[in-house]
Amino acid sequence: MGTTSHAAGHAVFETVLGFMGIAWSEAGLMRLCLPERNRDTVERRLLRHPGVAASGEQPRWVVELIASIKAYAAGEDVDFSGVPVDLAGVDDFRLAIYDAARKLGYGETTTYGELAKRAGHAGLPRETGAALGANPVPLVIPCHRILAAGGKIGGFSAPGGSATKEKMLAMEGVRVGPPPAAQASFGF
Repeated sequence: MGTTSHAAGHAVFETVLGFMGIAWSEAGLMRLCLPERNRDTVERRLLRHPGVAASGEQPRWVVELIASIKAYAAGEDVDFSGVPVDLAGVDDFRLAIYDAARKLGYGETTTYGELAKRAGHAGLPRETGAALGANPVPLVIPCHRILAAGGKIGGFSAPGGSATKEKMLAMEGVRVGPPPAAQASFGF
């Protein structure tokens, strides 16, 4: 098939949160890099992965996805559930977890344990956390919306770690942790 050179590619673009990057194949989105300060860092992170092609021509869905990511970064409520993803080589457990995670809407959160249950793998919160930590397309598979038990933020493997996760959730109107002291002081 000589057409594959056009169907795959990658792109690095600037958002209000920093530089982000995506890589795609004929089948869909393969990689998504959350914001970094530096364009080259994102480029290097993308190209580290096998199968990431040189910048190809952008199919219409990629152009739309980049616009959607920029809108999300600017604080808009964006639904990424229709974005095609290429999860070739991902095992069935992770596929089930990712599928369940994709059903979470903007500003909607759950716990690792609850997500495991929804994915048909009740009792595996730690494995669920590990699967989400290996998520190749954060935001589109919204792993930032899954929290540890008791409303704790939980881990996040993207640049900036839990602080990035908390920032993304705050953008979506989700407060994590105790209310600010000022609110807590009203004793009625």
